[in-house]
Amino acid sequence: MKKRVTANKLKVGIAAAFMMFGFSSVSAQQQVSLQEAIKQALQNKAEAKRAALQIKKAEYKIDEAKAGALPQIAATAGLTYNPIIQESLLEFGGEKIRAQFGQPWNSTASVQLQQAIFDQRVFTGLKAAKSTREFYVLNAQLTNEQIIENVASAYYQVFVQEENLKTVEASYSNTERVRNVIKSLVDNGLAKSIDLDRTNVQLTNIGSNKQTLINSVQLAKNALKFYMGIPIESDIELEEKTIEPKPELVAGNLNLDNRTEIKVLNKNRELLVFNKKATEAYLYPTVNLVANYGWGANGAKFPLTNGLKNGVLWSDYSAIGLNVNIPIFTGGATKAKINQAEIDIQDLDLNIQNTQLSLNLDYKNAITNIENALINIESMKDNVGLAERVQKNTQSNYQYGLATLTEVLDAENALTQAKQNYANALLDYKQAEIKLIKAKGELNTLQNP
Repeated sequence: MKKRVTANKLKVGIAAAFMMFGFSSVSAQQQVSLQEAIKQALQNKAEAKRAALQIKKAEYKIDEAKAGALPQIAATAGLTYNPIIQESLLEFGGEKIRAQFGQPWNSTASVQLQQAIFDQRVFTGLKAAKSTREFYVLNAQLTNEQIIENVASAYYQVFVQEENLKTVEASYSNTERVRNVIKSLVDNGLAKSIDLDRTNVQLTNIGSNKQTLINSVQLAKNALKFYMGIPIESDIELEEKTIEPKPELVAGNLNLDNRTEIKVLNKNRELLVFNKKATEAYLYPTVNLVANYGWGANGAKFPLTNGLKNGVLWSDYSAIGLNVNIPIFTGGATKAKINQAEIDIQDLDLNIQNTQLSLNLDYKNAITNIENALINIESMKDNVGLAERVQKNTQSNYQYGLATLTEVLDAENALTQAKQNYANALLDYKQAEIKLIKAKGELNTLQNP
């Protein structure tokens, strides 16, 4: 009779401990939403900054290309002293005369203007420079999309690890309270020490799992902070938010033209076409206008401080000309370069085709993965509900002597595992969702709440 009373007291104590269980509250910290994390990353990450620098560099390339179509003006000046003037032998009427041609001092200053009137390379280069800027803008967009994908994946890794930690902390707190009740009963001779030992083993195992998850959460946060481009020592807390599956994402058709990867490749092809045209331009003639004006002096004395009365003659001069250069034969070098440029275009065409196939495969796989993830979420959600009912019934049965302590602890373990499986199913879904959004070319939508 005494044993039955003791057992009943133990069961009532454990049941009370389970009813006292509650989730521990999260300490108040500044919360970070997914949109804020993406915003920080796009502002701070070196990849984004380098992409912006490339766009700025492309602006300077346009300026450089424009310069080829503008007048080129150069000024030159020189001062020469000839200590020994070369003599020439002249013959007049059968008589030979030695004479010097030149003066000891010569000074010149001139300005030359050159203007390209027709140069196919200049015009092609200007078009290519504008396309280069567009290429770097698209490349920056692709870089931003990669950053968004990394941040979103890292963000939900933290989210799910924290959910798992909450589940294990709840289980630890519940088991700890049960252990304390059993210990009190053992101390008062109302329970067996084997029940206390069994509960301590369970508590130790849960504590080990809890510590592993604490470490996993910290590692996941460190990865997120890295992708955000903020100091690792910064303290962040995710925004309180639940994951809501979106089955409607599966609907719709794929349009590869929306993928930035294809846009970048197409723009790269455009640049290769311009490169071929620039090479072909070497077969075209070039026409340049050249004009110059100069002022010079020569004489026996230092010209800068002397004039005609001291034997120094100053005079100006000018010339205007048209230079036409017509390539006739280059040994086939230009033709070979043109063929090489064509091969580059054909090679990129193959790359574009392969990329289209790869992106289409990614889309099909993303559809399959998200469909499976949605099914798995429903299954795991139902499993959590079932595990909760089993735990509740096991506790009730134990209170009336219809279940053992082992069954109670096993039910608690099963509930913890079911909740963790559900959290992991949510992570699998979010990863599949990110892949599908990327496959549709809509990663930028993750920046908007």
